[in-house]
Amino acid sequence: MQSSNGRPRGGGPDTPAGHQGHPVPPAVGAAGDVGYDDPWYDALASGWGEAPGHVPAGTVPAARQESEEKAAADIYLQVQRSQAFQEVRSSYRRFVVPAVAGFLAWYLAYMIAATTAPGLMAHPVAGAVNVAMLAGLGQFLSTFLLTWAYARNARLRRDRAALELRWDTQELTRGVRGGAV
Repeated sequence: MQSSNGRPRGGGPDTPAGHQGHPVPPAVGAAGDVGYDDPWYDALASGWGEAPGHVPAGTVPAARQESEEKAAADIYLQVQRSQAFQEVRSSYRRFVVPAVAGFLAWYLAYMIAATTAPGLMAHPVAGAVNVAMLAGLGQFLSTFLLTWAYARNARLRRDRAALELRWDTQELTRGVRGGAV
């Protein structure tokens, strides 16, 4: 990237001492060039001020990284195809699909009744409480009940198997990466 004064960013012969890698914007010149104080001008970013082809210390060569990613991807595909993973997914679907369908049907019934049968919804139940208020509170109650039922179902039927899968997957990928996570 070029700075606003045409010089490349980074250190150079015209950089004052103490400002290594951070050139100072030019002052007002004879031609009326006005320098500006840009707060992001000195922001560090990868690749700024480095020679082309410079590889920072601690990076992994691309060929090794690609082979590790491919091996890790193979492990994840292997886990995805495993019977244990399929059981966890089917248990999840057996709960979520009917729960979402039931909750959506209840919500749509509430909305349709509120718009098409205002007389029914305005029918008083006890004092100032009417059918619409009870149905609205029922929406809140059903949301909390569904959340509780989901958490209970996950805890009792899926969490242990999912945790075991996670640990097995981490152990397999740790072996591919040479012991480092």
